[in-house]
Amino acid sequence: MRRKKIGKNKTKNINLFVEPDEIFLDSKNLQNFDRQQFEGRIEKPISKRTILFLGFFFILCGVAYSARLGYLQILKGEAYLKRSQNNTLEKQIIFADRGIIYDRNKKELVWNIKDGNSDFSTRMYLSPGFSHLLGYVSYPMKDKAGNYWQNEFIGKDGLEKQYNSTIKGENGSKIVEIDAEKKVHSENIVNAPKHGQELITTIDSRIQSKMFDLIKSFSENYSFNGGAGILINTQNGEIITSTSFPEYDSGILSLGKESEIIKGYLNDKRKVLLDKNISGLYTPGSIVKPFFAMGALNEKIIDPSKKILSTGSISIPNPYFPNQKSIFKDWKAHGWVDMRQAIAVSSDVYFYEIGGGFEEQKGLGIANIEKYAQIFGIGEKTKVDLPDEKEGVIPSPEWKAKNFKNDPWRIGDTYHTAIGQYGFQVTPLQMSRAISAIANYGKLITPHFVLGDTVKESEISVVDLNKEYFDVIHEGMRDGVLYGTSSILNVPYIQVASKTGTAQLGVAKNKVNSWVVGFFPYKNPQYAFVVMMEAGPSSNSVGASFIMKGLLDWMYENTPEYFK
Repeated sequence: MRRKKIGKNKTKNINLFVEPDEIFLDSKNLQNFDRQQFEGRIEKPISKRTILFLGFFFILCGVAYSARLGYLQILKGEAYLKRSQNNTLEKQIIFADRGIIYDRNKKELVWNIKDGNSDFSTRMYLSPGFSHLLGYVSYPMKDKAGNYWQNEFIGKDGLEKQYNSTIKGENGSKIVEIDAEKKVHSENIVNAPKHGQELITTIDSRIQSKMFDLIKSFSENYSFNGGAGILINTQNGEIITSTSFPEYDSGILSLGKESEIIKGYLNDKRKVLLDKNISGLYTPGSIVKPFFAMGALNEKIIDPSKKILSTGSISIPNPYFPNQKSIFKDWKAHGWVDMRQAIAVSSDVYFYEIGGGFEEQKGLGIANIEKYAQIFGIGEKTKVDLPDEKEGVIPSPEWKAKNFKNDPWRIGDTYHTAIGQYGFQVTPLQMSRAISAIANYGKLITPHFVLGDTVKESEISVVDLNKEYFDVIHEGMRDGVLYGTSSILNVPYIQVASKTGTAQLGVAKNKVNSWVVGFFPYKNPQYAFVVMMEAGPSSNSVGASFIMKGLLDWMYENTPEYFK
């Protein structure tokens, strides 16, 4: 600002400051400005209002902070001092829920429920009929001081054990502040738990429940020790049912508290804890005959149309008393029978002769009997996805030498082995895979319980035998339903092929294992079945085929999709 004289003794104030909006930029020089340094821009000062607002805001924050600090340090200082001295911080486990197990239709077989008296969920199991399949768990456990020495669930049997790593999940953790009275004052989650993966099985719980009910009722009404049943897809190895009676309570074994009941399980002569399908070894009887018939055809031992006479027995010289005969009986006199008829009526004499030979008829011999049993997987593990699977026993000279010293192998041993007796031992699951291979013309597929599991071609064993031989066996097993030992399965709604077996037990032979195996539909086999009833009176007039008939009737009404 400066003054300028205007006339005599007068001055005028002239404003020489240039206001910002009076500044004009020379457009020719625009390119010379460094815009990153804000050159060529108009700058304005911060207003007093803004400065006052910010000052008031910071003063308000300072007052609030001081008030809170005063509250904590002055009013509550002593209380928080005592709390800090008496309280402790603990790192605690947040237990993950195990994955839910479903049947093939997404019905829950195993699920979780929250228990107010526990830090973790409790497993609940569908029952009856599923215990051996599902298994049970061991829950996390504390010591006397209340600290967890086992900090996770452990699968102890069945699918709970086999797929423990899949369904167990991953525990989380939290920091908890507690006082001397164990009262929680605060907690903060450090790691969230991860829920276990779900497991969808191949099982149809509807059919499994019905089969279990039938086996249980039959056992109790006809004095069998128990039984087992399997239904399996012959094309892909999916197990539709696998049930075993008697069974345990999965919930009771998981909790482990009801000692008297658990003690009863351990002392029960029926072996309640044993899954008969996977771990039980049983004399098979005549259900092995179709496999040895296949061997006889492949070794050119006999033409399938050739007939052998069964008068009720055959006799050979006694090795101990040359003047006497050793007699090997048929279960009845069948007359002249060819291979199809021998399978249908289960002629023992026919299989004595093609197994061990008799007079002019050449036999397979024990080495070939063992060979063809093994070709169909009999006596070996199936590699099913369940724990504790057992192998089996096919009698042989080596086996006898090991178990019966100074007692050589004799022709009678071969005869008995050819009809599934003597020391023969198999599991129901082995027989389900073997009979599936008969049904599907030679594919030994690994049985499995998880839906969606695919069996690689490299894992499938192929029984490379002539298709015509399989047809002969199919026809013989179909005849068994039309007029033979499986005639109870001659139902109007589905064509079934089947073979029964009755294995005598013990020296007195007053107990038997009753078997039935087979497949349906006959012309395009999709499902194979095995039912085994253990150690019932030999005087019974009905056997395992009675159970299968009941199941087929029920399926026709309730699950007809399996017959399409």
